[in-house]
Amino acid sequence: VSPPPSCPAPNPPPPPSAAIPRPTHAQMAEPAAAAAEGIDPRSGYCAATRTFHSLRSASAGALPPEALPVTAAAYAFSLLASPLPDRPALVDAATGIAVSYPSFLAAVRSLAGGLWSSLGLRPGDVALVVAPSRLDVPVLHFALMSIGAVVSPANPASTPEEYAHQVALSRPVVAFAAPEVAAKLPAHLRRVVLGSDAYRGLSSAGARSAPPPVAVKQSDTAAVLYSSGTTGRVKAVAITHRNLIALICAHAENRERVAAEATEAGEEPPPPAVTLLPLPLFHVFGFMMVLRSVSMGETAVLMERFDFGAALRAIERYRATLLPAAPPVLVAMIKSEEARRRDLSSLLVIGVGGAPLGREVAERFVAVFPNVQIVQGYGLTESSGSVASTVGPEESKAYGSVGKLASHLQAKIVDPSTGEALGPGQRGELWIRGPLVMKGYVGDDKATAETVDSEGWLKTGDLCYFNEDGFLYIVDRLKELIKYKGYQVPPAELEHILQSHPEIADAAVIGYPDEDVGQLPMAFIVRQPGSSLTGKQVMDYVAKHVAPYKKVRRVAFVAAIPKSPAGKILRRELVQQAMSMGASKL
Repeated sequence: VSPPPSCPAPNPPPPPSAAIPRPTHAQMAEPAAAAAEGIDPRSGYCAATRTFHSLRSASAGALPPEALPVTAAAYAFSLLASPLPDRPALVDAATGIAVSYPSFLAAVRSLAGGLWSSLGLRPGDVALVVAPSRLDVPVLHFALMSIGAVVSPANPASTPEEYAHQVALSRPVVAFAAPEVAAKLPAHLRRVVLGSDAYRGLSSAGARSAPPPVAVKQSDTAAVLYSSGTTGRVKAVAITHRNLIALICAHAENRERVAAEATEAGEEPPPPAVTLLPLPLFHVFGFMMVLRSVSMGETAVLMERFDFGAALRAIERYRATLLPAAPPVLVAMIKSEEARRRDLSSLLVIGVGGAPLGREVAERFVAVFPNVQIVQGYGLTESSGSVASTVGPEESKAYGSVGKLASHLQAKIVDPSTGEALGPGQRGELWIRGPLVMKGYVGDDKATAETVDSEGWLKTGDLCYFNEDGFLYIVDRLKELIKYKGYQVPPAELEHILQSHPEIADAAVIGYPDEDVGQLPMAFIVRQPGSSLTGKQVMDYVAKHVAPYKKVRRVAFVAAIPKSPAGKILRRELVQQAMSMGASKL
């Protein structure tokens, strides 16, 4: 059996690894079996089970047998061409320093050896990684995964109390931290400062002593990513090697589909992507994009922090072809004179995620940049960053849609009131099931049980529908997360902080719509009697407790917070109130 085009016959991965077999006849027959089960080939809907099935070809992205022991790092490396690609694996956008594929793999192997022999890390050990997007971070991520250790990347802008909470959840045995961040970590936690002599010594030791082959199950945890919940503080999401392997295969299949469509149209397939990554690597979007880029032998250009002008210059300098971005970046490009002046002719695709992109913004963007294809996607940390996306020029014209279900996924649209599963064109909560769904929330069995049911269905909390062609549309959030510049800001966390202020009697937080950033965290405050608390004092108080992207940026003082009889905040009423007040009165 020839291997599927999206997951080519693997080459031997660097040790430690296991040989990865080609898909079987049975695996490649999955679509035919699905068709026989009464699945509508147009929408993917099966009326008998009231379930939507992926319209992507499962055979083109066949997964390795689940019982095969293999890490996500070994699997990604196994897909690289032999000889290795002659393009850079990584580039630092600020300095232009590039890391070739041979150098990247050698660095991963050496560091893996040091992590094993000098630090004594073993499979299942959790390592907190707290650093901006620098060249050594992907090396560290891959090295940790390759020995079965668990990568747990955190935001370098977090506060000491936020780190303390994350550490209590994931229980790391060591932290790798940038010099400017190390002092904010809990004192009891063993730490290694990135770039220090001790850190460099790990690679030197590893070059002399490679780790032994490790039998890591695909069901073992590969990464713990932090996700904002709606009912409180951050949750720690356990992502398995199987989740990441499924993600790699889904992206490989999408690339093959685009290449096939180009060939059919008599055009040249797109070149290997040069991806500009202004995304933080601790966010599921950035974490996933580096994994994707390496597994496909492409180039990732890393930016330490997002700066719009610097991003435009980097696209021009490095001839970037792919830019993953949140919707506010598109809005900025539409409005920017500099974006029109710069030579952005290399840019072929802008991949939109992190928040919904409206049809109006998409149409305005295409009018200004007609040669740039908008690829829309939708995912959650709990789904390893992927649920649906548009693939190819035709699908990308479905503005307003986040695309079709990723391969190997099933979905249901469930009426939130009755629990009834609904068909095409009907709105309800999106549930998904498949190999991309997380293992669970670390240290929170209750939240895991509330989010993933006994049959493996992940309840996304988003109000959605599928149309008759299988395109998914996000209507609204049943969740109450605020999306600020693509970051998730949980209102409950900010409310908890506000309510701890002695002069605040009650508080509620909503997302105030803003074209440039998506939503601004806005607080409604009920003062204690006799208080003369100001809006600036409220914002300053919150800012002391949270990372910058979580700051409250608007404040309104009210007599009471509207609530249901059960005490639930009626946020929709507050949103309407905020919009009627207008910006000038806030």
